[in-house]
Amino acid sequence: MYLNCHTYYSLRYGTFSEIELLQLAKKHGITQLVLTDINNTSACLNFVRKAPEFDVRPILGIDFRNGVEPCFVGVAKNNEGFLELNNFLSHHIHHDKKIPEIAPQFKEVFVIYPFEKVLQHEKKTFAENEFIGVSVNELKRLRFSKLLEQRDKIVLLQPVTFRNKRDFNAHRLLRAIDNNTLLSMLPVTEQAREDEHMYAIPNLAAHFSEHSFILENTQRLMDSCSIYFDFSEGRKTQNLSRYLGSKEEDEVFLEQLCQEGLPKRYPEINQAVLDRLEKELYLIKKMDFVSYFLINWDIISYARKQKFFYVGRGSGANSIVAYLLFITDVDPMELDLYFERFINLYRVNPPDFDIDFSHRDRPVMTEYIFNRFENVALLGTYVTFQSRGVIRELGKVFGLPKDEIDVLCNGNVETSRLDAISALVLKYTQLLHGMPNYLSIHAGGILITEKPIHWFSATNMPPKGFPTTQFDMVIAEDVGIFKFDILAQRGLSKIKETLDILERDRPEEFAKFDIHDIKAFKQDPKISNMVKTAQCMGCFYVESPAMRMLLKKLEVDTYLGLVAASSIIRPGVSKSGMMREYILRHRNKGRAKELAHPVMLEIMPDTYGVMVYQEDVIKVAHHFADLDLGEADVLRRGMSGKFRSREEFQKVQDTFMDNCRKKGYAEKLIQEVWDQVASFAGYAFAKGHSASYAVESYQSLFLRAYYPLEYMVAVLNNGGGFYKPEFYVHEARMLGATIHPPCVNRSNAGNRIYGKDLYLGLGYLRDLEQRVMERILKERCVKGLFNSLEDFLDRLIISIEQVSILIRIDAFRFTETNKHELLWKAHLFLNKTKKVDHPKLFAPRQQHFQIPSLYSTNLEVAFTQLELLGFSLCSPFDLLLEQPLNTSGSKDLERYVNRNIDIYGYLITVKRTRTHTKKAMFFATLLDQQGQVFDTVLFPPVAAKYMFRGRGIYRFYGKVVSEFGFLSIEVIKLQKQDFIQDPRYADMKTSTKVFDQKKTGEEKIGKEKIEVRE
Repeated sequence: MYLNCHTYYSLRYGTFSEIELLQLAKKHGITQLVLTDINNTSACLNFVRKAPEFDVRPILGIDFRNGVEPCFVGVAKNNEGFLELNNFLSHHIHHDKKIPEIAPQFKEVFVIYPFEKVLQHEKKTFAENEFIGVSVNELKRLRFSKLLEQRDKIVLLQPVTFRNKRDFNAHRLLRAIDNNTLLSMLPVTEQAREDEHMYAIPNLAAHFSEHSFILENTQRLMDSCSIYFDFSEGRKTQNLSRYLGSKEEDEVFLEQLCQEGLPKRYPEINQAVLDRLEKELYLIKKMDFVSYFLINWDIISYARKQKFFYVGRGSGANSIVAYLLFITDVDPMELDLYFERFINLYRVNPPDFDIDFSHRDRPVMTEYIFNRFENVALLGTYVTFQSRGVIRELGKVFGLPKDEIDVLCNGNVETSRLDAISALVLKYTQLLHGMPNYLSIHAGGILITEKPIHWFSATNMPPKGFPTTQFDMVIAEDVGIFKFDILAQRGLSKIKETLDILERDRPEEFAKFDIHDIKAFKQDPKISNMVKTAQCMGCFYVESPAMRMLLKKLEVDTYLGLVAASSIIRPGVSKSGMMREYILRHRNKGRAKELAHPVMLEIMPDTYGVMVYQEDVIKVAHHFADLDLGEADVLRRGMSGKFRSREEFQKVQDTFMDNCRKKGYAEKLIQEVWDQVASFAGYAFAKGHSASYAVESYQSLFLRAYYPLEYMVAVLNNGGGFYKPEFYVHEARMLGATIHPPCVNRSNAGNRIYGKDLYLGLGYLRDLEQRVMERILKERCVKGLFNSLEDFLDRLIISIEQVSILIRIDAFRFTETNKHELLWKAHLFLNKTKKVDHPKLFAPRQQHFQIPSLYSTNLEVAFTQLELLGFSLCSPFDLLLEQPLNTSGSKDLERYVNRNIDIYGYLITVKRTRTHTKKAMFFATLLDQQGQVFDTVLFPPVAAKYMFRGRGIYRFYGKVVSEFGFLSIEVIKLQKQDFIQDPRYADMKTSTKVFDQKKTGEEKIGKEKIEVRE
């Protein structure tokens, strides 16, 4: 009976989910229902999927509105009608067009105009598929209307938006948030009527007792509607099913591509390779995944033609077919990658292929895919209301001052001490928490379907300019649509830019190597030593403090070791305590035989009987607990956030436990193995995934080993990595570069290397306008280098504020004139007269000004760099108020093992974590006075007493400890050291005194504050 039901996907309007709508229908005895969210179809597929569980026959439609102003409701007679509705809505969303007051001539759609709108537009004639909708509240007005004569055209249009008073209150808050207004100022016209709720069927019949024909019309309309999507386990994939003309052509073409790839990948082809290929091709054909592989091949083939750098990873990297098609660079034979993780007969969804491109190349690849295939869309995802965001929004809605909102956001409040308004904010925060706020775009998911995308939902058009579905990946997989992951990764951008720099500046060197020759890199002793000693700064996935620590502890010096390390570092392994056990077994090979269960050791000999990879879950479930491969895959999927049915997972868990008990395993062992399985919860990598990362790491390590300065420039130009740009500038200096501040003649927008001279980019200047930078670079490119400040000012339109930034950073040092003199010149040159922007027939005559002799100190330069760049190019230790009392550094740690050390360090990064008892502790990485890295740890008692207070130099007193050869300092006490006062703002005496002290080192300022004891 209900033709107009809303969920919270009627964004910032509706108040409950599609599941709660179905629960409400069951409670009121409703057996069929039309879901009509406002200009949205996000809930539709899941509504159809779940409706049978509530004995409800689902029908789909859309409530078309301009803002909150209703136009008409469209109800799909069938799937073709739903397609019509989605096409219509999507067209208006894409082109930002208002919904018309009168509906177009739909073929398979019923159109229902609200009673008020019919009166307002004096509509008197109605097409066969058009109706007048009357709500319970409007019945009394219908009695006195001529529209009552249109008996066959009147249906019940009772909106369902609320369940109770609390929902209505939540709705008003959502409307106030959407309108960015105080709740007290929210217009009534921006709200729904409070009576938009569901009536039980007997109550509805009572209301319409005098007009029962309306309910009969409504029933007749609903009975003629039917919608169907297949959500069964045996459903067919909805992806593009044929790459060429037919299934047979696709299969022949896939085999042909594999045969072409065999000699390229395996110069010596053995029987094991042929057997693996035959097995995979059989299953790929049987599971009807041929087109999926060919589409991925098509995408990477285009990328290869464009010379785009890419990495294929995901479970698809376990496949020899993917390796032969060059989708991945991971050899599954070399790594003995577990085939059943990639594909098995129990798996309905195709394998995952995550294809990473440089962040500069991905937009080109996305555009290619949209042009190459017919039915394409980006996958949507919903950003939901989260606690702090909701508190801020509701605080504004209720008119709370900012400081009170901040207090509520911090969470450290006693509820009993809150006033009524603050208590309401927290109350409704819990209600709105988790509701969808707005549609966004999945990180890399692209859908390529056989049917039009609008068969499944309407699409939005976000700023990226590509249609985006109104549903997410979970329901997409439920209905049989599997995404292609086209991702952007800055690690690849670094590699690609390094190659571009070498090709431009050192073509002879560039021609000497092939960046895809991973086998040569694996055997390179220089790279192996870098991995073993963790000299990996700037290199993808191996540069973080935690990864450097792990590499040193494992003494990894092989590709296979790095593959394992890439997965061991993940939370699933480390949190289970098995990371430490893996290290112990790696360093003492006999330990595995002593402690590992024989079956576990037999299943995973390469990882000493420790579960490290996602497929280890399948192996253990299948071989240790005798689950079939289908159940094992359920277990693996249950470990990920993508999994939906916890009931199914619980059933498999029970089977796991029962089977282990039947096999006679000890209860302690069963629980221990299960805890390992459970700890993987969405955090472990597939082995092929880790191997793909390791390949990229080796490519990064090769470039850093042999072309370190070019590589560091690429790192800086592509957003750095784990650390801040300042640290990579320091690393470049340590690798032999001479660092220069930005220069109008030598710098680009990004960093530029000339031999060993690294010129920082103009883009580092925080306050330099983008348009000014673009003008400088364009003028220099077209008319050549600038000869002087006057020449620069003659050729460019620029304000005194902008040119001052360039002068202060010393971007005109080629003039060999002090920056203070240049500032005077610029002010005198750029007088109040307006500069005319047109070509000059003759070179202007320069006026020369007499300027007194001026100078600047090194400290002034350093603080100016700190202000304009965010960091200084001198050592931060040069800026200390008090000189360090010792020169202890990373080089001294080994001789201080198990002893206390007094050491100074410049803070690079801090990781705050908590122990199992929820107490805070810190891991900090710092630079010593010699520019080398060292690591510290602050355990809870010390962390409670001492805090890191932002960037700067800290003095530490602590014990040097060695764990598996990795040296770190367990801090006992620390103290932040003061920098000198900025001499640009200090009085002249202080400035001179400090500067003299820094030059001579003769004076000591302040007193020793840390008592040092052995």
